[in-house]
Amino acid sequence: MNIRRFFKHASTGQWLVRRYFSQASLQAIAKAVKDCEQLHPGEIRFVIEAALSPTEAGAGVTPRQRAVEVFAQQRVWDTEHNNGVLIYLLLADHAIEIVADRYVARGRVPQAEWDAACRELQKHFKLSNYEAGAIACVQAVSAILAKHPPGPRDVGNEMPDAPLLL
Repeated sequence: MNIRRFFKHASTGQWLVRRYFSQASLQAIAKAVKDCEQLHPGEIRFVIEAALSPTEAGAGVTPRQRAVEVFAQQRVWDTEHNNGVLIYLLLADHAIEIVADRYVARGRVPQAEWDAACRELQKHFKLSNYEAGAIACVQAVSAILAKHPPGPRDVGNEMPDAPLLL
């Protein structure tokens, strides 16, 4: 068990989410998701989690493992054309994970493109530009989905556009 990580997660709460993301910021991210989804048939779900539970942090749950769990819990995989993409932000670890559904992930998108989208968010976060970073990441994921369209063009909006705070 990593004691340092355990205490970092135990001491990080929703206050940090509110500090980084105001209501206006969350609305701007939702607008970016909505606008970007007009450019491709993909569905983007943006999730922000302050910290893992002390039990999860103590057990060594990785940000990637948690992102996959959130992907399933939020049913991002449950779109008609398997075209969902989760952008998961775990603040306590300063971690960003992107999980793409089956149709999107069928080897059609090189990992380097997903990594570049994550770096876009990290670059802004290092400068404390949280809203701008989140929007830049949504736009980068959108550009990937436009370049590698996941399914037929007009599929409707199957996922909420507003960021989810866990």
